[in-house]
Amino acid sequence: MINWGLIYHELGNLGLGALYTIGISICATVLGVAIGLTNSILRLSSKAWLRLPATIYLEAFRNTPMLVQILLLFYGVFPMLNLSHVHEIVVGCIALGLNSGAYLGEIFRGGILSIDRGQREAALSLGMSEYQSMRYIVLPQALTNALPALGNEFVTLIKDSSLLSVISVNELTYRAQLVGGRRFEYFTMYIGIGLIYFAICFTLSRYLDRVEKKMRTGQK
Repeated sequence: MINWGLIYHELGNLGLGALYTIGISICATVLGVAIGLTNSILRLSSKAWLRLPATIYLEAFRNTPMLVQILLLFYGVFPMLNLSHVHEIVVGCIALGLNSGAYLGEIFRGGILSIDRGQREAALSLGMSEYQSMRYIVLPQALTNALPALGNEFVTLIKDSSLLSVISVNELTYRAQLVGGRRFEYFTMYIGIGLIYFAICFTLSRYLDRVEKKMRTGQK
């Protein structure tokens, strides 16, 4: 049986966990955008020594489980760098951001490639450098095209942030586990946070759908 009274009683506690979840997801998305944008540009470089590390990073993070990445960073990489004192929330944001950056890198690369090459050539013929044509002509359009996918990635990170409970990040799932263990009501608490995750992600998804429709209307 679901103890709805317990869920109601713990709403404040779970709500604070949801705020942590959203905050961590925002930080991870910002980091992922920075990494993904850099990775996409490096992978489009004509220089092999720039493309190779970007490709290795991409394949490594896209083809291994996020849970494994989180554990390796928390119990392996950070201790080896004598950074064991770093707060688990910081580690969690970095882990999610690195994973997200790999996927966003492909999204941004596709967005850049979708821009007509003639626009870059026209910019160069007007005296712009490669850097200027990329910054002022190509990237603004590529980022606009990638906005729907970026929004979807943010929603995905909100759900994936639940994996950070394994390193005791004080987010929504971890708080539910603590209450469930204290009250022996795991099923009830998981139902409760499932509803909260659904409410957050459903609301964001509907909002992003509206934004995407407005963008499509504006492009007509």
